[in-house]
Amino acid sequence: MGMVWSKRCSKFMVVKANDLPIPYFTDPKRYVSDIVKDSGSSFSLPMLLLPKHKREAMLALYAFCRETDDVADEIDDNDLSKKLILAWRNEVKLLFKGSPNHPVTIALIEPVKNFNLTEDLFHEILDGFEMDRSGMMSRPTLDELELYCHRVASCVGLLSVKIFGHSSPRIVNFAEHLGQAFQLTNILRDVAEDATRGRIYLPVEFLEQEGIADVNAKDLINTPEVANVCRKVGEVARNRFKLADEFLPGSERKNMRPAILMRVIYEAYLDEIEKHGFQLENRRIRFNKFQKISLLCKGLFMVR
Repeated sequence: MGMVWSKRCSKFMVVKANDLPIPYFTDPKRYVSDIVKDSGSSFSLPMLLLPKHKREAMLALYAFCRETDDVADEIDDNDLSKKLILAWRNEVKLLFKGSPNHPVTIALIEPVKNFNLTEDLFHEILDGFEMDRSGMMSRPTLDELELYCHRVASCVGLLSVKIFGHSSPRIVNFAEHLGQAFQLTNILRDVAEDATRGRIYLPVEFLEQEGIADVNAKDLINTPEVANVCRKVGEVARNRFKLADEFLPGSERKNMRPAILMRVIYEAYLDEIEKHGFQLENRRIRFNKFQKISLLCKGLFMVR
């Protein structure tokens, strides 16, 4: 047996071979709420608009994404990361059998039943993190990048709109395009940080067009051409935001308020990145709490 330290747990967790680390917890709902609070994400404020049972469902979904993403993103031991993703797959299967062990999946039991969340979307999210872990996302093709964004972001959106509630089939396309836009914006925000870790999520076709496809990851961020690559990714993200608008019926705007508010924040991130000429170097665009609240007020005006 090995010992793994959890950043979100004040005690050591015992890990058995092929098993998922189970942290100490007393209340699954409190556990997932703490994950969201600790993340400092823009996610939590828009969710305050939801009724309690939907808000709790979204917190559990976010916590699932956060915990599983950390397996691919924060663990350098490739064999351990692979084993833990497999353990999470088994935990998802247990969730849909009604007998999970982890506080996050326990918190998801009610949402799965109440909102008809489907198992395949959870596995697709894990497929996306497996793309990360395997190294497949180092200078991906445009098709690979689209698939990755679908798995790690649009699938989350497809689960989210089930929780929000909707009646129009067009909302599926809305969720797909918005998820793509969100993830591309995240990639642009993290270009410099990812490069220092040897990771380049920028598509190889754009890198080749600028003649920097073979530049070392840590040197790439300092080339003048990388701004042009980021600008092209930004254009793809803008188009996805536009397509999301086209697939959002007016009759669904109230149901989709949390998604629209998230969109306001993410598009503002993209605006800020663009304002700096896509020259991010070693800093990540962030908004403080006051700025986020101001943006949310703008968003609320849009969905009245």
